[in-house]
Amino acid sequence: MRVQLSWEDPIAGEQQEIVCTVPIVLGRHPEKQLSDRQEQIFSQIKLSSQQVSRLHTIITYSGGQLLLEDRSANGTFVNGHKVLQSSCAISNGDTLQIGPYLIHLIVLSRSSSNIEVTNQPTIIDTSTVVERRNSSESSLFNEESFVLKPSYAERIQALSLPKAFSAHQVPLEELRAGVYLSNYEERDFVVVGGGIGSFTFVNTLRIAGVNLDRISVIGRGEPQPYGRYQLICRNSQIPDYERLRSGSDSCPDNIWGFPGYAIREAWRECFTKGRLDHSLKLLWMVFSEPALSDTYTPRSGDVFAAMEREAKRIGWYEIWRSGHVRAIRKTTDDRYVVAYLDPNSRTESPTYKYLVARYVYLSTGYTNVRFLDDLQEYRHRTGDTTAIVNAYENHEHVYDKLMKRGGIVILRGEGIVASRILQRLYEARKYHSQIKVIHLVRSEKTESNRFHLARRYRENGWEFQPFNWPKGTWGGDMRSRLETAGPAERAQLLRDWGGTTTANRRDWQRIVREGIQQLWYERVVGIVKQVDRDEIGRLEVCLQRRLAGSEEILKADFIIDATGLTAKPIEDPLLGDLVKFYNLPLNPLNGLHVTNSFELEKMRNGKGRMFAAGIMTLGGPYAPVDTFLGLQYVAQRAVAKLVQTRAKGVHSILGLRSFSQWLKWATNQRP
Repeated sequence: MRVQLSWEDPIAGEQQEIVCTVPIVLGRHPEKQLSDRQEQIFSQIKLSSQQVSRLHTIITYSGGQLLLEDRSANGTFVNGHKVLQSSCAISNGDTLQIGPYLIHLIVLSRSSSNIEVTNQPTIIDTSTVVERRNSSESSLFNEESFVLKPSYAERIQALSLPKAFSAHQVPLEELRAGVYLSNYEERDFVVVGGGIGSFTFVNTLRIAGVNLDRISVIGRGEPQPYGRYQLICRNSQIPDYERLRSGSDSCPDNIWGFPGYAIREAWRECFTKGRLDHSLKLLWMVFSEPALSDTYTPRSGDVFAAMEREAKRIGWYEIWRSGHVRAIRKTTDDRYVVAYLDPNSRTESPTYKYLVARYVYLSTGYTNVRFLDDLQEYRHRTGDTTAIVNAYENHEHVYDKLMKRGGIVILRGEGIVASRILQRLYEARKYHSQIKVIHLVRSEKTESNRFHLARRYRENGWEFQPFNWPKGTWGGDMRSRLETAGPAERAQLLRDWGGTTTANRRDWQRIVREGIQQLWYERVVGIVKQVDRDEIGRLEVCLQRRLAGSEEILKADFIIDATGLTAKPIEDPLLGDLVKFYNLPLNPLNGLHVTNSFELEKMRNGKGRMFAAGIMTLGGPYAPVDTFLGLQYVAQRAVAKLVQTRAKGVHSILGLRSFSQWLKWATNQRP
């Protein structure tokens, strides 16, 4: 039997479609776990996520029906229901959830007589399948069991918008005339993005008294509001037990910030595990930060678990829908119309759906992973996606190979993720001591950032700061100054306060010192001219030294790019369309120009209002816009603006309402 499996990659947003032959095994490393299977496995599909077990799910055909066998630790879901028995029947059109992957199944044929049974199964590695389509490695895939169609993103970008969208104000009667009733809806609020920024706004709206039937959230990928961020964290070596770069009171699940993460963790350590000493240490980190101890930061798993609890409390999953938003236009009746496509649609010609709302909240997050130009050029030219990797994509194979054989790694980037990658490499050296790290930077700063008399601590080229922005920008004089400054002054202040920094953690500083002393860590300054492979297959980096001006060749087994994520609105298809169509102004840092309430003033449409949150507004009235606290701050400013404009059903969250809603939060009751 042959089936088609299709899903949207949770990180890149690319649609992948694979035609393969049953039996099929899906997992993170299925080939390592198949020793107990007696029958021939035709297809192995590797899913690159730590949420996926090594051997997660097996699909077989027996007795005239497809059977799904769950072999995982985290469970497999069929059409939203967890598989409770060892196996269950599945059929054409079912949706399987494996970790962060929503996989749609279509039965193509019930005959497999034309498939040649070989001794080895066809192995499909989904982490590299999109990159390999133009590479010489494509020969690894048997055309009989592997078909890659144009990406979902390519198909929808080629799909033309309706004629009505060519007007700056869409006449709804004209739009409705050619639309199926099931594809047209109206709400008061539509939130575009589906991530943590969207979640904080919905959370604040619910606390302000807005009912669920007035809100819709359109997101991509998995419905969990923290899903994409969790995957990025795990890929960049921050699993659930590691700590995020965030404060105790920056709680996406709790707009009041009390009790903060430190108090919650200290309570568990003391009264659940009986570790009073550790509990007191956690509280000391909060009250003494950062002069006498490392700054307290929460474990990522604790943050995600708390957000899951709050998502269920406010009814997040009841209003979330899967959708790829293509365009937003003003309407002739003082509202907005959102055109989106359902990525779960299994038709070759997707059809637009339309959602009309009075208020729109944009929080689409980072556009994509960002590769340095020289590394991107190498990947495009060679199709090699295993030796040169981005820190935000799955790259566990790098550490697996290093722990077995050792090798040289070139690390790019100087921020928090680069520090975590360095820690991971340090841990790998416990398994193989012949691991060397070359930390390659384009230029060396002569001194650290300073503002008036304040100067950041700098050591061995790293610039340390507990959080990515000074705490004064969160709610003190620095925030007030930024709000009152003009665009040019804001840009200069943000340059002075910002820059690339990493957390002021003593263990990370110690790792760098040890690496320098033991000669396995070296910091190199220069400009990369060319990346290639030598005659034995090792990476060869042609480097021009900054000071000497001479060129030299660096040899390495892997390069890890930890320079960040893409954040320019103009590079995002949806935001870029808005900017061009309505000629929206950008600030000097190329973010969307917003008011102090984070409204896109030029998108105002009578009583209709549009707000923007997150990294797309960097350069505006608030510095830490992409932090937990920043996303909550923007949500509260936007809701306060709605209260001021007397938006129907939106109440102030101050005073008695605030206290009563906190009690509901504490007792896990609906707002």
